[in-house]
Amino acid sequence: MRSIIMAGLTTAALGLAGPAIAQQAGGHDHGNGHGHGHGHGQADAALAESTRAYMDANARMHAAMDIEFTGDADVDFMRGMIPHHVAAVEMAEVVLAHGSDPEVRALAEAIIAAQREEIAFMEAWLEER
Repeated sequence: MRSIIMAGLTTAALGLAGPAIAQQAGGHDHGNGHGHGHGHGQADAALAESTRAYMDANARMHAAMDIEFTGDADVDFMRGMIPHHVAAVEMAEVVLAHGSDPEVRALAEAIIAAQREEIAFMEAWLEER
């Protein structure tokens, strides 16, 4: 049950982070949560270190989620969710490195623990098949 709750919290946190990251990076959200990575004329060097780290994690996640589908819904779910969970861990690590709010840091620590446990489960499940 805890894993289900944490997965829901992670999904909510990631869903809310997209527009904030796009806004902080000077990008445009267009209301869909997928902001462009850069503002007009804004150099990468001007981005906060945390923003760059979030953008890198997001890019890695999207590349890794671009899987070749097998037609097996269970396998495809596991293969697509692993990079999603890895990105959640990476984003939580960014906030631990750069954030200061105690509640956000506590949530990040809980996300890291829950997502690592779920990643291990999914990897083991895939290995069995």
